[in-house]
Amino acid sequence: MFLLSRGKNATDKWSLENPFEEKQNDTADILVVEDNFFEIIDIKTRNISKNAQPPNIISAYKLAQVCAKMIDNKEFDKFNITYIELDWLLEDKNLVCKDVHHISLFKTNPSELYINWAAAMQIQFHVANLEENFNGRVDEWVREYLKHFVEQAKKRANDMIERFVKPFEKYI
Repeated sequence: MFLLSRGKNATDKWSLENPFEEKQNDTADILVVEDNFFEIIDIKTRNISKNAQPPNIISAYKLAQVCAKMIDNKEFDKFNITYIELDWLLEDKNLVCKDVHHISLFKTNPSELYINWAAAMQIQFHVANLEENFNGRVDEWVREYLKHFVEQAKKRANDMIERFVKPFEKYI
């Protein structure tokens, strides 16, 4: 429920006739619930005629919070997050789908997830460029991700102090 940012009541009342209002920080475009398992699906589109920066996927901090909750609650089998990328080109006046890629977040290598600290701590990647090369269990993935997040946060904090604090401390 934390990832969906909707709460249990709103999620329980969701239906095709009663969909959620769209929010910019939504984690999911599609939610499939079966036997109390949540398949969270996020769709990314990509104009392959442009060499653009990878899109914001999910807040690195939000994902760290989710991982901590999973460890605290010992819940590693309640949901999955799948990303789908639709590659398209404009041909005449039509958007033409050229390729489709998909990955399961918990099958990617956490250490390969790029955190863009300048973009609100967003994890960024093109789905087509990320591999499902993590062979461990979900409980191992969340710990590996938290290790990666903490290492990157410490590096960022140290860099911020060196660049933006120390040069000005002599003036105060």
